[in-house]
Amino acid sequence: MSHLRSSGLPDWPCAHGLQLFTARLKTVPQDFQVVEELGWEFSEDGEHDYLWVKKTSANTEWVARQLASYANVPPKDIGYAGLKDRHAVTWQWFSVPRWNTPAWEGIDIEGVTIVDVKRHRRKLRRGAHRTNAFRIVLRMDTKPDRDSIDRRLMTIKDKGVPNYFGEQRFGHDGGNLRLANEWASGKRLSHHKRSLAISTVRSFLFNEALATRVRNQSWNQLVIGDQANLAGSGSVFEVLDVDEELRQRCDSMDVHPAGVLAGEGSRINPEEWQAALDKRRVEPGYRSLRLPVRNLRSEISDTSLTLSFSLDRGTFATAVLRELCSASAVLHPSSEGN
Repeated sequence: MSHLRSSGLPDWPCAHGLQLFTARLKTVPQDFQVVEELGWEFSEDGEHDYLWVKKTSANTEWVARQLASYANVPPKDIGYAGLKDRHAVTWQWFSVPRWNTPAWEGIDIEGVTIVDVKRHRRKLRRGAHRTNAFRIVLRMDTKPDRDSIDRRLMTIKDKGVPNYFGEQRFGHDGGNLRLANEWASGKRLSHHKRSLAISTVRSFLFNEALATRVRNQSWNQLVIGDQANLAGSGSVFEVLDVDEELRQRCDSMDVHPAGVLAGEGSRINPEEWQAALDKRRVEPGYRSLRLPVRNLRSEISDTSLTLSFSLDRGTFATAVLRELCSASAVLHPSSEGN
């Protein structure tokens, strides 16, 4: 296991060298902006209203409950594609059944603006979006070496970054790891906390395995016996041989090496975690070891660095930031992912 930091989490290694500076993140919500991109068209009919919502300092699940109350429908029938950070300004879609045809122009929710309304035939499901676009302002504690920052950003743009799960997945001071251990020891938990514990176990073990590949510099290379992930999809195939064609596909980011998301029969340590996964019949999965960073742009001043980029769904902007700097959130970090 990696060396533990004061947060209770390992100090997982970076791929592109030492972090170049320290910075403050989320000094105000506007410093962290996220725009959800579905990547598909609406049917323009059907029994669901799709609300394009701008929210500031508002939790996704809390907003969903407010929409359910206003529309007089059960909260479970509100759809959204992903959890977006609370301490941020975010734009995302919510689907609401049209059973009671609410007048959306009359809604009043603190920190929430309905920017647009569409119609669609199906409820919005988790993971249904394609990408998230970020605009992040880093407030730097020291005057930057601009040449070093430019070189590092070019490396990130060309090679991507290790696809770590972000620290927010593990809770404040790694608290979700304690929850995972309680779950594995047999403690009865609510459905939400049990799901959180399982997610924490799988994410932590994935990060540990990815850290090993980063240390031996194979995180962005295919190795015989790997599963290869087809870019932009959940499809994987076994790597039986690494020929020149497959090597070129990997270099061009058409395919990525994939790591295991632990489940039943994965033979992991600690054994208590494996026994708990086996008992719950958790199906193993795969996740790309490499995260492409698209449309990367930067604006730099003597005191701040503003980054804009797009990432695939289910990935973390903090995986990009950590390859550049050590950024600490001024506002309390959310447990939400992307």
